[in-house]
Amino acid sequence: MALFFAVAPAVAYPVFLMKVMCFALFACAFNLLIGFGGLLSFGHAMFLGSASYASAHAAKVWGFNPEFAILFGTLCAGLLSVVAGSLAIRRQGIYFAMITLALAQMVFFFSLQAPFTGGEDGIQAVPRGHLFGVVDLSQPLAMYAVVLAVFLGGFALIYRIVHSPFGQVLKAIRENENRAISLGYDTDRYKLVAFVLSGTLAGLAGATKAIVFQLASLTDVHWTMSGEVVLMTLVGGLGTIFGPIVGAAVIVTMQNYLAPLGAWVTVVQGVIFVVCVLAFRRGIVGEIGHALKKSL
Repeated sequence: MALFFAVAPAVAYPVFLMKVMCFALFACAFNLLIGFGGLLSFGHAMFLGSASYASAHAAKVWGFNPEFAILFGTLCAGLLSVVAGSLAIRRQGIYFAMITLALAQMVFFFSLQAPFTGGEDGIQAVPRGHLFGVVDLSQPLAMYAVVLAVFLGGFALIYRIVHSPFGQVLKAIRENENRAISLGYDTDRYKLVAFVLSGTLAGLAGATKAIVFQLASLTDVHWTMSGEVVLMTLVGGLGTIFGPIVGAAVIVTMQNYLAPLGAWVTVVQGVIFVVCVLAFRRGIVGEIGHALKKSL
């Protein structure tokens, strides 16, 4: 995967690939929560969007270098995930999902009304700046290298979390929470940590995306973005390591190449989603892994 993304700019548009990597990291972060923790969030866009706004504001208004702007946006998303997770994990199932959706809508209307977010116009013309004061990120390949490093670093962290003792406990909670409690695990604490990790990594994706596209907009925090990340995860393969990356690539590619269809892109996405749910219940990567009898 790393080799693929390293050589891909030779044959594909770097900005398109950067968009794929940002959404792939977002989907991987979401998959950490639902695929391995069994917690369905309908409001994960609040972490992507809040980090995007924070990073863009820090870079444009406060003059932060890009590395500090991304770090600041990620930190803001992490703090928000602590608050949101502390409230949401008090409930389970559909009630958990509805709480996350309600909190996300609150963040959306805050982003719409707050004076520093630019309202419906968002924060535009965000400077990319110079990484560590040296590397000019206005050069596409330099920006691409930074995004690749962020994506691979985030993915490596998720991979390590999933294959750690903590990840095994998360899987146990997903399969049978009552049994995990009977074994002495404080399941609420594990779920909160998973929620915070997922929200923080989603924020990392949003903060990086704001610098790449030099824009933070309401699209990033709208409820439809939360729906898109669910779609990416399910199409790629829920509970797989590489599934969300493939799902993100499929959805972003569709949006890019089917853009002339206008609103019909959503209809096409819906049809593909229905087909995947009916014919590929495990998702693209899940079905491949099942055929190879190997965990992917």
